[in-house]
Amino acid sequence: MDVRVSDTVSPPKPSAGPNTAALDCSQNGDACAVIRSILARTTDKWSILIVKSLGRGPHRFSELRRTIDGISQRMLTLTLRNLERDGLVLRTVTPTTPPRVDYELTTLGESLWTLTEAFGQWALSNRPEIEAARSRFDARLDANI
Repeated sequence: MDVRVSDTVSPPKPSAGPNTAALDCSQNGDACAVIRSILARTTDKWSILIVKSLGRGPHRFSELRRTIDGISQRMLTLTLRNLERDGLVLRTVTPTTPPRVDYELTTLGESLWTLTEAFGQWALSNRPEIEAARSRFDARLDANI
């Protein structure tokens, strides 16, 4: 099998910034535990989709359920509750019959929305390169079968 260097060598990593020492898990296990906990909550599939939807403005529960394809009522409830607990989403109840409940991003949630939008743009911009890499990888696997 013919393997090109460009297929196996990773590009150089960006130089470390001033705060990267705090993120080095070999040096700071406590920081990594905190990071892991927060990333687990904020980067799961449903949290990302909810934050993305709320980035367009406040939504009622039923609007979110219709907007986010495949999410169950239970999962939407749990995820919204967790995002509210973490200070990313504000839940406002208006005393009407039936009660009206609106959800919106807090300032902290908006900062996460900015990151998710940037990540989404990165994914779209790099889609052709990623698909080409997948094809090369799959072709190598197929050649070894």
